Amino acid sequence: MSSPTKEALVPEAADPPDPKRWLALVVVITASFMDLLDVTIVNVAVPSIQSDLGASYAAVQWVTAGYTLGFAAGLITGGRLGDIYGRRRMLILGITGFTIASLLCGVATSPGMLITARLVQGIASAVMIPQVIAIIHVTFPAHERGKVLGVYGAIGGLALVSGPILGGIFIDADLFGLDWRPIFLVNVPIGILGIFTALAVIRESKSPNPMRPDVVGVILASATIGMFVYPLVQGHELDWPAWAFVMLAGSLVLFVVFIAYERMLTARGGSPLIVLSLFNSRSFTGGFSVNLLFNVGFGAFFLMWTLFMQIGLGWSAIHAGLTGIPFFVGMAAAAGMAVQMLTPKFGRNVLFAGGFLMILGSLLFVFVSDRYGTDISSAHMIAPLFVIGLGMGYVIATVIDFALSDVPHEHAGAGSGAFNTTQQLGNSVGIAIIGVIFLSALPGQSSAGVDFAEPGIRQDFAAVGITEQVQDDILAGYRVCAEERAEETDPTVVPESCLAGPPSGVSAAQAADVERIIQEHTPDVQAETFSRAFRIGMYAIAGLFVLVTLLMVMMPKFARPQEV
Repeated sequence: MSSPTKEALVPEAADPPDPKRWLALVVVITASFMDLLDVTIVNVAVPSIQSDLGASYAAVQWVTAGYTLGFAAGLITGGRLGDIYGRRRMLILGITGFTIASLLCGVATSPGMLITARLVQGIASAVMIPQVIAIIHVTFPAHERGKVLGVYGAIGGLALVSGPILGGIFIDADLFGLDWRPIFLVNVPIGILGIFTALAVIRESKSPNPMRPDVVGVILASATIGMFVYPLVQGHELDWPAWAFVMLAGSLVLFVVFIAYERMLTARGGSPLIVLSLFNSRSFTGGFSVNLLFNVGFGAFFLMWTLFMQIGLGWSAIHAGLTGIPFFVGMAAAAGMAVQMLTPKFGRNVLFAGGFLMILGSLLFVFVSDRYGTDISSAHMIAPLFVIGLGMGYVIATVIDFALSDVPHEHAGAGSGAFNTTQQLGNSVGIAIIGVIFLSALPGQSSAGVDFAEPGIRQDFAAVGITEQVQDDILAGYRVCAEERAEETDPTVVPESCLAGPPSGVSAAQAADVERIIQEHTPDVQAETFSRAFRIGMYAIAGLFVLVTLLMVMMPKFARPQEV
């Protein structure tokens, strides 16, 4: 028995090949490139966005998480809308929405406006991206699809690598004095060109037996996710008020309601958002869990590492973007080897190898950060980044095949949709927990940051004639300043304790020297504080990857890939 999606595709694919199919491929790959570029390009813009818009850490988390939340909420529905109303039509609608949202991002005048535009951008991607593979499938004959999907995958990898680099170039170049805004505005002319080209070269296609959208399921799922993620992001900024814990508990209740509704819809013969019978398969349940937690780790690592480099170490956007190349090279190399060479021969052991490498790379990052401290350089990060990238490449490229191995063929499409949604949801949760495992650790590490800089500070104080007793008083006040600065949700804000004048016993001439010396050593204090918090975060991520690796035992020994 074949799935409705399969039945819909066969007659269309049997038609004579579309003479414009290669131009159509350029359009859909461009749409996919814009989406994947936006996943990674924003991270390097975090300090610029904070400085320009006065955004808090929580606001920046929403700028990144809002996109993936919108994507996760609408992804399955977007695919179904294409089957019902036409894939070309929904692709054009998605590109249009994405282009308008990109323009709104680029002209945003407040954090709230930028967050809203990013959410809309994610929803537009959820409408746009599901049509890409469907259009490739119905446009190209079977003997060409392997080559086409290979090109599609390569371009996707290029987009992920290019994001941080292009973001860094745009920001450091400060094109037309626009600072970070070109990272979004660049999508506008590309999107407009894509809309008109799609109208000219893509042939319309629909499914004769489409699944209906599960509107109530989308609302319940979105509300559940929102109630879970919102307190995780805002809790740190608001010092964990009682309502945050009430919302977290409420999200569990709403999740139970969502499951009950999906069961009822299934019993009535409807088209549920999630086919719950998929979880009867041990391999799918394991793969779903692995994919979710893996992407939590990926989302948390990527944003935390970016904050460490740019805010903690003070690196420029292009410096941070170029530093990430070994990570993406490792991921791309491993993904290619895993699918074509390793998995057919070694099966599930490839997943275990990926998990081991992710753990090893995380702990190696802790070692390198501890070994070099504030003197860490891009060269020191090459090995841990490459190892983590290798591990992630082994997992991300193969886990879906293992997860779908025991899923009935008629549910393979539903399983794939749920899997892709999980990827976006995991990223959102990972970005949200940055406040729990990283930002919350900063104030506690600020005193150690002052300890690190104290010998140099005292030496400079002594050189301008400040006595040891007065030095003690100044450093005591500076510790309070450093801790309160680390507690600030907006790193550009200077606490009042940092504005207090010098203690008694300091002459007017010495006061200027004190201010200069403190300012000179503050970057070292901040770098040491962020470095220590980063190591705490990497220990947490390593622990998460241990759990991911243990869950891999639920996978079958060898994958049985399905055409979805």
